[in-house]
Amino acid sequence: MGKKLLLAAMTVMILLLGIGGYFWLKELLSTRAYNQLVEEYQKPEPLQTLEENYDVIVIGGEPEGVAAAVASARNGAKTLLVEERQELGGLFTYGMLNFLDIPRDGRNNSISKGIFQEWHKLVKGKDAFGIVGAKAAFKKLVDQEPNLTLSVQTEVVQAYLDQQQLTAVELKNEFGTYKVAGKSFIDATQDADFAAMAGVPYFVGGEDIGIKDKRMAVTLMLHLKNVDWDQVKKAARSDVFGGANLNDTVMWGFTKLHDEYKPAQEGVRLRGLNLARVDDEYFINALQIFGVDGLNEHSKQAAINAGKKETAHILQYLQENFPGFEQAEVVSYPEELYVRETRHIWAEYQLPMADIWTNRDHWDSIGIASYPVDVQAQTPHDYGYVIAAPKQYAIPFRSLVPKDIDGLLVVGRSAGYSSLAAGSARIVPTGMVTGEAAGTAAALALEHSISFRAMSQDNKLIASLRKQLDKQGAYVDAFSEDYPYQGKWYDKAIQTLINYGLVVGGYDNDLNVDSKATKLKFAKTFKESMLRAYPEKATTMRDQLEIVINKVYSTGDEAITRDEVAQYIADVLLGESDATSWDALIDQGIVTKKVADKITDNQTLKLKELYAIMADVIHYVEQERSS
Repeated sequence: MGKKLLLAAMTVMILLLGIGGYFWLKELLSTRAYNQLVEEYQKPEPLQTLEENYDVIVIGGEPEGVAAAVASARNGAKTLLVEERQELGGLFTYGMLNFLDIPRDGRNNSISKGIFQEWHKLVKGKDAFGIVGAKAAFKKLVDQEPNLTLSVQTEVVQAYLDQQQLTAVELKNEFGTYKVAGKSFIDATQDADFAAMAGVPYFVGGEDIGIKDKRMAVTLMLHLKNVDWDQVKKAARSDVFGGANLNDTVMWGFTKLHDEYKPAQEGVRLRGLNLARVDDEYFINALQIFGVDGLNEHSKQAAINAGKKETAHILQYLQENFPGFEQAEVVSYPEELYVRETRHIWAEYQLPMADIWTNRDHWDSIGIASYPVDVQAQTPHDYGYVIAAPKQYAIPFRSLVPKDIDGLLVVGRSAGYSSLAAGSARIVPTGMVTGEAAGTAAALALEHSISFRAMSQDNKLIASLRKQLDKQGAYVDAFSEDYPYQGKWYDKAIQTLINYGLVVGGYDNDLNVDSKATKLKFAKTFKESMLRAYPEKATTMRDQLEIVINKVYSTGDEAITRDEVAQYIADVLLGESDATSWDALIDQGIVTKKVADKITDNQTLKLKELYAIMADVIHYVEQERSS
């Protein structure tokens, strides 16, 4: 009777307060459920015994791994989830990355649904979440599945293969070593560690576009307390350090900190603050640490030590210069770094940057993403950039299927994306979408006794997978979106260049194609085109390339003509330098008829015309490289 009276009283209050009452009650119930979740949370314990056989074995208790294991178990597969740490959540919990980057549609609605959305509701559905609450929510999802076994503090020692087929894995914990057979496997580690152990081919950093040593900054999150949120909000609205955008749980901005904060060490920098509030805990994603090898434990530990030292200096600076931080204190330090990029596996379909630029759907779409393509800074002297901001694009199932090795799917940031496409697809909500799809696919492949590779070519089975994902609440609707410069004669040229990161549209996707092409712009684009599309040739022709580039640079930033461009290109590729260079490029197939027909006079070029010529050059050297 007491509960009925309470419910009746709440109903009356909602009617009296209207819409505001509804949201008040929703927040109240959500908070109560969350508090109970945290109070009841108990850390998982390592298993003393493991069975010898499972249908699906998921390696990695990252958020993506939880989604994969839960989906597999829900679809009837006997599933084992293996995690080296004691608790679940990986980057979200051990790295304290609790400011959510959620892909959204044009109406600002989240398009990361399914199991991610379930988890998100458990942690109150905000843009930020509590660390203990996140661990508890991941464990609750796992504990609810009778088909799912969790083995924590368990190390993966060895992968067993029969020919190219994964068959078993050797695991080790404090109670012993176990050889466990699986019908299929899912790698949900941050760095595709298990895939690499099994022999899956991969590349590191920007090696796919000739930038092998590309290392985006890593971050050590700041965890503070005793921040005056109201004062910080006033600062955000008063243009302090450039001001910031905000809602009730997060702020992002304060970009002038880039220049005004002076670090205590070399190789680190403070960027604008991404600030998350959870009760009286505050988490800041802002500290960039450069030159870190994300696959080297010694390098990562050195970065953590540097980050802790810099945190003390940052705190003092904020206390002295930032309203609201006067009484702030450090609560704790993350156990792990936020590493944005290491390995990328080679997959059946390597999602290219052009697919993101063109908002492309795929017949085998298993999830939809939309986050801006964010390339973080690589040195203290650059600020990174946003290549483009897509409306939405599909993640193909084929991008989860690695080359060469069967019985394995790879999810998360190291899946089958180009290094540039990963700038968008790497975020964790998208990773959880791929995890749910992988777990569902593993159960479906088991039911039909088919390999993942064969499944990736089977239209009917992929249609069944998509139907099941839709039934589970995932978002896999077919769509058609337009994109910048669609249908223009230089449309394909832009796609070629953006695949190599040679054009940058920013948040507004504006390439300024009608602006004049300058000699400096040509020199930079030509040099980078050679280095990225055919690095071997660029190396062998380095002297000639440098002579030409230096010659162009010496002329200043003036407009460039068609014949000047042709001469410089011919000097490098053909050894030609006379007035017929344009015709020579056409005769040798370096410039196509389509482009030649559009640029018929020796005119000063606009960027769209320069881009068209450079795309032809890239196709030419790509063909040379592959022959």
